[in-house]
Amino acid sequence: MSESMQPHLMVTPSDVASYVLVPGDPKRVGLMAEHLTNPVKVAENRQFVTITGSYHGIRVTISSSGIGVPAMLILVEELSRAGATTFIRVGTTGGLQQGVNIGDVVVATGAVRTDGGTLAYAPVGFPALAEHNVVGALVSACKKKKQRFHVGPVWTSEAYYAEGTEVARLWERLRVISVEMECSGLFVLSSIKGLASGAIMVVDGNLLYGKKKGELKQGEPAYDSRVIHGIHGATESALMAIETLDSAERNTP
Repeated sequence: MSESMQPHLMVTPSDVASYVLVPGDPKRVGLMAEHLTNPVKVAENRQFVTITGSYHGIRVTISSSGIGVPAMLILVEELSRAGATTFIRVGTTGGLQQGVNIGDVVVATGAVRTDGGTLAYAPVGFPALAEHNVVGALVSACKKKKQRFHVGPVWTSEAYYAEGTEVARLWERLRVISVEMECSGLFVLSSIKGLASGAIMVVDGNLLYGKKKGELKQGEPAYDSRVIHGIHGATESALMAIETLDSAERNTP
């Protein structure tokens, strides 16, 4: 594989592992990298911060996507060209069902496509589905860690400030678990390219109760302590899932 550098992430194939964890917020890359052995920042450009290290001897990359489907599409395109084959989004999400509480974890089985970016790749009827082996490995990890988690479809929205209680009630009736801004891009492009992908996300609010990220006071932390704790737990579950997937891959005839 050529050592050409990708134009937005500024990574080369030697920088990138087969397994990638994808937070949205660049600030979360360092937080998540605390769970790796010998993490090294290999690139930083625009909203894309990339660190590569190892987990129990398995090479793992963590790379931030920034906000929204268009940025996620760029990340998957460029990291897959650099050799990545398995992507797990580790992000935050807003609940759309009663009992989906701050600090809980959501494992997405698929995403409702209301974004525009994936239409450049596939028509509306094409499903945005997580890869079933990744979903199974994430669920298994959550059970082992005794995390409070929910499994099912999520809604990928492109308009954060247009989301409100009225639209939340629609998705509640349709049994969609939560809302976020990147999964449909990850799932659609991964399916088309033959990559494996999934998502494990920490609940940081619930639209049914009118709770979502709002303005902060000077010096106030961006994340609730329950969300920070959840991000560490979700990261560990995602890494445990990678260990399961890697073992299955190595033991496949």
